[in-house]
Amino acid sequence: MSVRKVKLTIEYDGTDFSGWQVQPGARTVQGELEAAFSGLAGVDVRVHGAGRTDAGVHAMGQVAHAETDLVLPIEELKAALNARLDKDVFIISAADVGVDFNARFDAVSRAYVYLMGFRESPLWRRRRLLVRGTLDRNAMQAALKPLNGEIDCSSFCLTGSEPKHHRCRIDGISLEWLSAHGGMLVLRVEADRFLRGMVRSIAGTLIEVGRGRIQPESMRKILDARDRGRAGPTVPPWGLYLERIRYKGEVKT
Repeated sequence: MSVRKVKLTIEYDGTDFSGWQVQPGARTVQGELEAAFSGLAGVDVRVHGAGRTDAGVHAMGQVAHAETDLVLPIEELKAALNARLDKDVFIISAADVGVDFNARFDAVSRAYVYLMGFRESPLWRRRRLLVRGTLDRNAMQAALKPLNGEIDCSSFCLTGSEPKHHRCRIDGISLEWLSAHGGMLVLRVEADRFLRGMVRSIAGTLIEVGRGRIQPESMRKILDARDRGRAGPTVPPWGLYLERIRYKGEVKT
């Protein structure tokens, strides 16, 4: 029986997960997807994600691929997998792809958003960071300017993480104000790769800028220092979302 490769686009609430990657004795998104796939196929099936998310981080458009000899039509396969998954993870779409497709290595960029709210909200308490007081949004916008292009992001990498290198190509970074739900700041970052804790460290540094504890012009000095201790704190994971993965040939939106 021939093996097919399937591309999955997945949404999940990361609150009750210990991250994406399978870990012994822990509930993970990859583990839940592999259990659903393997239970349906009757054999072990490995699901490969486009990127890892940490414990508590959410996703609107995580992408993964899996190889299987299941012959169900693709929409029936998606429905059957969703029927086996708990309500905090859902396969938005599924597609048959060529055997050479790799969810991780074929990605050209990834986009994350971080949400910051300014009033108490039971509905958003596990979905965004609650910021006390006001922030100077103009200062925060000014601080974004050095965070574009090919840069060394060592100052925004969690201590203890040892990537091969710290250079990232940031294709876009923005800060948007939404008046809904008591007001929210939305930090959006798109890059070819992300270091562990990078977006949360950038968000924490921008909050310090907004509070006047770090000057906007200091962002360049923070980058040049290549020292995690020079940047602001790492904010909690529950405000972070993997928004989308972009592949070659896809239109940037």
